[in-house]
Amino acid sequence: MFPDIYIYISLFFTSFLASTVLPLGSEAYVAYVAGIGYNLALVVLVASIGNFLGSLTTYYVGLMGEKTILSRYINEKDEKIVKARNLFNRYGTPVLFFSWLPVIGDVLVLFSGMAKTDISKFTLFVFSGKLVRYVFIVFFFSA
Repeated sequence: MFPDIYIYISLFFTSFLASTVLPLGSEAYVAYVAGIGYNLALVVLVASIGNFLGSLTTYYVGLMGEKTILSRYINEKDEKIVKARNLFNRYGTPVLFFSWLPVIGDVLVLFSGMAKTDISKFTLFVFSGKLVRYVFIVFFFSA
């Protein structure tokens, strides 16, 4: 069996990659690690930090999008971009609390970078949303 540190490292990287534009989820792995008896607070903390840093990477891609190859591939009329922009314009930065949602969450984060959202507000809403989600997953699956 792996030493504990490798479990936490893999948890971090799984959570990190899951919050980028890659089609990957971290919920099942977080639930598994919590369910087999690892420190629940540490599982939540590692997964939340990894997932937030992955979102920060996506935010940065959006922020730099005009200056990168991304500008070639973003269609401003794409349904996901339009939906994210409408949510963002209607509810403002608090909508970033829901950045953990499948499909639309990554687009919200990307658009917030494109919109040059204040990084402190971004951090507040994105990290708190991810933290609450992982607390729920760990609580639900560790029993």
